Amino acid sequence: MDIRNLQAEADAGHGISFSEAFRVWLRVACLSFGGPAGQIAVMHRILVEEKNWISEGRFLHALNYCMLLPGPEAQQLATYIGWLMHRTAGGLMAGGLFILPGIIAIMGLSYVYAAFGNVSFVEALFFGLKAAVLAIVVEAVVRVGKRALKNRIMIALAAMAFVVIFFFAVPFPIIIIAAGMIGYVGARRGRPEFAPAGHGPGGSSALVDSMLGDAVPDHVRPDTARTVRVGALWLTLWLVPVIALLAAFGQANVFSQIALFFSKMALVTFGGAYAVLAYVAQQAVEHYHWLKPHEMLDGLGMAETTPGPLIMVLQFVGFMAAYRDASGLSPMLAATLGGLLATWVTFTPCFLWIFVGAPYIERLRGNAGLAGALGAITAAVVGVILNLSIWFALHTLFRETVPVHAFPFAFDMPVLTSVDIPALVLSIAAATAIFRFKLGMLTVLAGSCAAGVALRLAGVI
Repeated sequence: MDIRNLQAEADAGHGISFSEAFRVWLRVACLSFGGPAGQIAVMHRILVEEKNWISEGRFLHALNYCMLLPGPEAQQLATYIGWLMHRTAGGLMAGGLFILPGIIAIMGLSYVYAAFGNVSFVEALFFGLKAAVLAIVVEAVVRVGKRALKNRIMIALAAMAFVVIFFFAVPFPIIIIAAGMIGYVGARRGRPEFAPAGHGPGGSSALVDSMLGDAVPDHVRPDTARTVRVGALWLTLWLVPVIALLAAFGQANVFSQIALFFSKMALVTFGGAYAVLAYVAQQAVEHYHWLKPHEMLDGLGMAETTPGPLIMVLQFVGFMAAYRDASGLSPMLAATLGGLLATWVTFTPCFLWIFVGAPYIERLRGNAGLAGALGAITAAVVGVILNLSIWFALHTLFRETVPVHAFPFAFDMPVLTSVDIPALVLSIAAATAIFRFKLGMLTVLAGSCAAGVALRLAGVI
């Protein structure tokens, strides 16, 4: 079958051409600022409200599945909807376009950072960025919390998740599994706290007419043989480069470490970037010594200012890791390969989860137990995001922290006399701009950068 027949097959059934979808997904990609909540809101506005391509109920069912998966939920949601509408080609297009602007932007900023990061102007720029990023992360806690914590049970789940991950360093997957089990059992027993709540305008999740409709397309129906073929293909694309690097260079090589570490992260990054970046940062800084704490915050600042998933910061981590251990290559070439390798092993599994699992998930629409599990997991993720915001605050507002390791506790305590007054003032100003004056993210980021430069010119920092 030639490419024209493939495209015609993909277009069949809903009247939305592949070329039109390409233009719309490119628009979504270029507008995908503001982290997962902002990206999901953009997709909802364009795909559900403006284009009426997909119904509210189907959009939310896909979102709930993507929130359960490891990896960036917004990118996986784009892949899922693209696959629903135009089969595998549509999923590749939607998911690939979603990350392409971020790949290009982060790579360009990484070149600038590696070459000029020690120049006072660039340092001042990123000083301001960190203050704004802290305010944005705190705002994410509030935003997600308002949506997820609808009753006392959900608030308690979020609080428990925060306590066990911040004070006791309980692994994130354990928290997710426990929350999911609580939500599933609660929903199966008919507890109203775990009943699915409306997410659409006015709190309604009712189905509405859409171009895709509510019928199950042929390519959506589960097929065991197809599942095996697709799974084998994407596992090969994901794992063969990792195995080849380990076999060729051994585990001590920086490229092998990047491939192995970020492949592991692809399996445990539940809840998106906010939920896992604290662990990634700790490993990259303390175990591998790829970056310093302030450089990790700088990388997150890059990801916040560019379109695409926040998890794109992992490309920056891979870039800097290879830049500092070039393994005989020129530093910039090694850094480029390291960044692209981190991106490959981070996002390839995202396509695997969708193309293998989505046909079965489509069969589960309306399952009360699954909805309860997903609601409880979302509540737990709020506690994890709170943990991340505090980790960022410690490394943004204080020059020194002291690790506390007294069984069963394991956490960082700030040295109060090391508070960074300019960073504290900038963070408060950024938070005021976001919460009090409702300024947009890009406006706050730009203003914080300008303030950082002004403070450097004034000799304050």
